[in-house]
Amino acid sequence: MVNKLSEMDFNQDISKNDLFLILINEARSIHIQDIMRGSNFLKEDVKFMPPQERDDIIARFTKALFVRIKNIKDDRSTYSGYVDSYKLKNFLKIQNENIKNSQSLDEKCFYIITRVVSTYTAFVKEEPIHPLGTRFPGGFTLRLVDGVYLCPVKDKQKDTPSALCRFCVSVQDKSID
Repeated sequence: MVNKLSEMDFNQDISKNDLFLILINEARSIHIQDIMRGSNFLKEDVKFMPPQERDDIIARFTKALFVRIKNIKDDRSTYSGYVDSYKLKNFLKIQNENIKNSQSLDEKCFYIITRVVSTYTAFVKEEPIHPLGTRFPGGFTLRLVDGVYLCPVKDKQKDTPSALCRFCVSVQDKSID
């Protein structure tokens, strides 16, 4: 059994449950100090945003990172079905590049945590990568309407090479231009 994302073989079918078990193992290696470092990077990364969006992002993402790591560790579910191996491979390639290109230990911790959390969210849970209610510039938020996740920035970000938007289950919120 593979225990790390870096050991996965993308040339075979990957069940959601096998991926989930790997993510549990990865989540267990993340400590509170890593989360604190990741939170420090986030604070630094958004320091030039307007105060309302900045404060919201810091609070929401710090909580989301901490809660999601705990959720992964505590999740006793069994997940059926398979992930798209090609899509997962490309998703992790972007994540691994972010980790490799990190300029500080705080940034590296942030990307290691987000790799685990976003893989769990996008591929196991099939939920949006950003937490529901995330506020984006302009005051628009990610929301759930009639079982569909609506994102105000999906179309603007889906072609950005380092963005994960193209892997997210959300759709563009058509009420936003």
